[in-house]
Amino acid sequence: MTKLCMKAWVSGMAVAMAASASAQPANLPPPGGETPVAFDVHEGTSLAVSASPDGKWLAMDLQGTLWIVPAKGGKAKRITDYFWDARQPVWAPDGSRLAYFAYRDGGYDLWIIRPDGSDAKKLTNGTYDDREPAFSPDGGTIAFSSDRSGSSYDIWTIDLASGALRQVTKGPLEDRMPTWSPDGARIAYSSQEGMTRASLFATTLADGKESPLKAVEGVRLDAPSFGPAGQLAYVASDPKGSRLEIDGAVVSGSENVFPFRLSWNGRGYYYVSDGKIRHRVGKNLSTVDFAATLEASRPSYARAKRDWDSAAPRKALGIVHPKISPDGSRIAFVALGDLYVVSSKGGAPENLTKDAALDADPAWSPDGKSIVWSSDRAGGLPELFIRDLATGKDRQLTDMDTQPLGAAWSPDGTKVAFLDIDGQWGVAGVCMVDVATGKVTRLQKSLGQPGSPSWSADGKYVVISLSHKYSASFREGTNQAYVIPIDGKTEPFWQIPEENMSLDTRSGSGPAWSPDGKWMAGIYEGLLKVWPVDKDGKPLGPPRALASDTAFFPSWTADSKTILFQSDDTLKTVNVETGAVTEAPLDLHYRLAKPTGRTIVHVGKLIDSVRDETQLNKDIVIDGNRITAIRDHDAGARDPSVTYVDAPGLTAIPGLIEYHAHIQKDFGSNLEKAWLAYGITTVRDPGTMVYDAVEDREASEAGVRISPRFYTASPLLEWQRVYYKMGVAVSGPAHLERELARAKALKYDIIKSYVRMTDFGQRRIVEAAHAMGVPVSGHEIFPAAYTGVDGTEHMGATSRRGYSPKQGPMGMAYDDVVQLFGRSGRTLTPTMFGALSGYLAKYPAYRNDPRLKLYPAWAQRSVTERSPFEGLIRPMMAGMMVSLKKMYDAGTQVVAGTDTMIATNLHAEIASYVDAGLTPFQALQTATVNPARALNLDAGTLESGKLADITLIEGDPRENIANTFKVKTVIANGRVFKEEELTGAAK
Repeated sequence: MTKLCMKAWVSGMAVAMAASASAQPANLPPPGGETPVAFDVHEGTSLAVSASPDGKWLAMDLQGTLWIVPAKGGKAKRITDYFWDARQPVWAPDGSRLAYFAYRDGGYDLWIIRPDGSDAKKLTNGTYDDREPAFSPDGGTIAFSSDRSGSSYDIWTIDLASGALRQVTKGPLEDRMPTWSPDGARIAYSSQEGMTRASLFATTLADGKESPLKAVEGVRLDAPSFGPAGQLAYVASDPKGSRLEIDGAVVSGSENVFPFRLSWNGRGYYYVSDGKIRHRVGKNLSTVDFAATLEASRPSYARAKRDWDSAAPRKALGIVHPKISPDGSRIAFVALGDLYVVSSKGGAPENLTKDAALDADPAWSPDGKSIVWSSDRAGGLPELFIRDLATGKDRQLTDMDTQPLGAAWSPDGTKVAFLDIDGQWGVAGVCMVDVATGKVTRLQKSLGQPGSPSWSADGKYVVISLSHKYSASFREGTNQAYVIPIDGKTEPFWQIPEENMSLDTRSGSGPAWSPDGKWMAGIYEGLLKVWPVDKDGKPLGPPRALASDTAFFPSWTADSKTILFQSDDTLKTVNVETGAVTEAPLDLHYRLAKPTGRTIVHVGKLIDSVRDETQLNKDIVIDGNRITAIRDHDAGARDPSVTYVDAPGLTAIPGLIEYHAHIQKDFGSNLEKAWLAYGITTVRDPGTMVYDAVEDREASEAGVRISPRFYTASPLLEWQRVYYKMGVAVSGPAHLERELARAKALKYDIIKSYVRMTDFGQRRIVEAAHAMGVPVSGHEIFPAAYTGVDGTEHMGATSRRGYSPKQGPMGMAYDDVVQLFGRSGRTLTPTMFGALSGYLAKYPAYRNDPRLKLYPAWAQRSVTERSPFEGLIRPMMAGMMVSLKKMYDAGTQVVAGTDTMIATNLHAEIASYVDAGLTPFQALQTATVNPARALNLDAGTLESGKLADITLIEGDPRENIANTFKVKTVIANGRVFKEEELTGAAK
C-alpha cells in the first residue's frame, strides 16, 4: 500500500482533531472512551531542543510531540497532537518556521510548521525515511539524512523553493545528523559503522570532496554542530558515559548528555542532559526548568479469560504448514503436536504419528508416496524423517547438531532442501540432503531468519524469502525473493517482484515457485497473489491477487493449476485460471487434558506470593488441576486413593511465569521440558509466527506434550517494513483490518503492535483488541500510554527512531517515562539483557547446569560462554536499575520476562530486580502474581481455588532470590514432574 492511501486514512483522523492555532491541538480520545489523567512532567527522555534565533523561545520534542517553551523556562505549549512522532525540531534562521521529521503516515518525512502550530507542510514523500533536518544559514535549503539511495543512509538536501533533492554523500558508511558550516559551503555529519564506531566528516558542496574532521578510537562521535565562529561541537560516548565536547574539550562535566545536536544562540548554546534543558554561556551553566502536560489512561474493558476447566471439545486452530499433495487429492499438515493427512475436500483427518514428539513442516514427495517432516521423535532435538505412506514406515534422514525445518522436496525427488536453524529467532543456513545417502550439502551460511525454500522447476535453484534492508542504520527491510543456485558456484541473487512492496512475512508468505516454473505465489497485503517469472525467477509482470480472502502459506498442485492456502481458521483452494475458491473444512477437535484425583504435597516451607512471609510445614491439597486447601501438615494415616509428594526439605513457591519468550520449533519438545525443569509453568509468547504458537498452545492444552501453559500473541504487526520472521509488514489500513480479523479467528491472547506500526494504527489495534477482550503490547510508551496500550516490552530495545523514547544514554529514564508508566499503571517487562552476566559471575557453577543440555548447542553457549554484547550492555545496567526502581515505586506493574528461550535468564532477571532495590519477595512477585494478574490467569499465588502450578525448590528465596534456580520438582496444571524426569530427554 502507498503512502497516498495512508494519507487519506490519516486525513480522516485529522478531521476529529481540528483546532485553532491559538489553542493546543486536540487529540483523538482513547478508543475505549476512558478519561485520561493529565499531569505535568519536568524532565524528558531522549529529548532534543532548539533555540529560536531571537533567543526568546525553545522548541523541544518531548515524547514525539512538539512544544514551545520560554527560553527563561516555564509552561510548555504543545503545538502538535500526540500522533505525529515528531522529532528533533530546528528553527529556520528567520524564526518563522520549524523543521522536523515525523512518522505521521507510515514513514519518516520532513515537515515544516509555524511556531504557533499552524500551517504544517510536508516537504518529502515516498517509501524512504528522511530524518534529522538542518537549515542552511540562508534558510533556503535543508540538509537531512535519508535511506532513499536504497542501500545506506546518506546526506541529502532539499531546496525549499523548488523542492529539488540533491544527494550530497554516497558511500558504504551510514551518514547521519548533518550540520552546516557558518558560510554554508560545507556540511558535516557523523559517519557510522556498526553500533559503536562513528566519526565526523564534512563534504564541500561545490566539489563534493569529503574530508575527515575527527575520529577517536573507542569513542563514538555523534550530532556534530558548527558554531557561529566555526567551532565544532559533538556528543562523544563510550562505556564511561555520554558527554558534550567542543573542539576536543569536554564542556559538560559529569552530565549524561543526550546525543542530539546542540543549538547555538548568541554567545551560548542549549542542549539536553540528565533529562533537563541546559544553557551554557562560557563556563556558566543554567537549567531551563519547564512543565509539560502529558496524559495517560488506564484501559477499561471486559477481559477474555482462558478456560482451564471445561472438558468440552475445542476446535483446533493451529494448523501448521498445510501442503497439498501433487495430485491435489490430499493435504498434509501438523496440528496438536502430530502429523495429519486429510482429503483436500476436508473432513476428519488421519493422525499419522500419534506420539508426544514435536512434529513440524511436512512436504510431499513429487510422486505423492512419501512425506518428509521435522520431528524430535528419536529423542533429543528435531531431525528430518520420511514417512512411506504405503507401509507406514519411517526413516530418519538427517543427524545434525543444528536443526532442520521447512523441508522442500526437489522436483526429481532425489534431494530435500531445508533451513538449518543455528541461531536465535530462526537464524538459519540453507542446506539440501540427498534422499538416498543422507549426505548434507550447505547452500548458504547463516542468514537473517530466512523463509522456507521452494524449488525451481528445473531443480537448479531454491528460492527463499529474505529481508532486503534499506540501510545498516536500521534493521528493517522488505521481504523479497532470494534465489540460491544449488551448484555451489553461482552467487545468489535477488528477484524483486515490486520495489518497496514486502511479502507479508517470511514465516508463510512464500514465494512458492509453481511446479511448471512459470509462476511464483506469495502473500501481499494479506492476499494471495501470483506473478509470472522466467526460469531464473525474474518477474515478468506485477503480482496480481487471485482472491479477496485473507491468505497465508500457499502451496501448488503438480499441474500448477491449484493453490492451497490458509484463510483465518480455514483451509481453501483456488483455481489459478478461474479464481474459484473452495473451502476444505477440517473436522479436528481436542479436549483439555487435566488430571483427576487428589494429590497432597507436604513441604517444609511455603511462600504464597500474597504475604511477605515464609510459612512452615504445610500440606497443599490438589484436586484435579486446582488447589483446594493449604493447611498445616497432617502426619497421620495416609489415604491409599491419594497421591502424596513428600518434600519436607523443600520450599513451595508459585510456578514461575516467563512473560516474554518467543517459542521456536527448532528446540523441539525439549524447550517445553526445560521451562518446566527451571520451575516455569506458564510462558507468554508476545509475538510469533501466525499459526505456530497457536499449535503449541493447543498441543499443551491437549496434553500431547509435557509443557507449561502458553499464552500466545499475534505476529509482530509492523508497518510496510519488517525485521523479524515472526513479523508482518502491514501494507495499510485495509491490510491491518485483515490481520485483526485473523487475530480474532485464531483467538490470540495478546496483540503485538511493533516498532514501525504508526500511532494511528496502534490506536486501531487497541480498539479492536479490547473489543476481543485481549490486551495490546509493544515497545512504545507514548502515545501508547494515552491510547490504552496495556503494556510495554523492554526498558529500552529497538525503536524506529534509532534511539529509545523510554531510555536515554547510560540506560537512564527520566520523569516523563517514570510518570507515564506509573500513571497508566501499565505492565513493564524490563528484559534486563545484561542481567545474566552478573548473575553467572555470582554463581559460576550455574554455567554448567545439566538442564542446559536440553537446548541446542548454540543456545547452550549463550550461558556457558561470555556474551559478545556484554561490553555494550554492562555500562547501562546501573542506569537501568535506578530507572526500574523509580518506575516500580511509581506504580508500574513489573512483570518478569527475558526475550529468550533459555530459562536460566528468568532467574537472572528477577535477581537483577533485587540488585535494583526490590525486596526478594517483590522480585518473586514479578514472576508469579503480577504476570498472572496481567494474563487474567488463576495462578501466580498458592491459595485455595487457584490452578495447581507449583515449584518446589531448595532454600528460601526470601533470604536469597537465587534459590529460585534450585528447582527439584514442578507441578504444572496438577501434574507432578521431578527435575530428573524432565532432564532425561537431554541428548
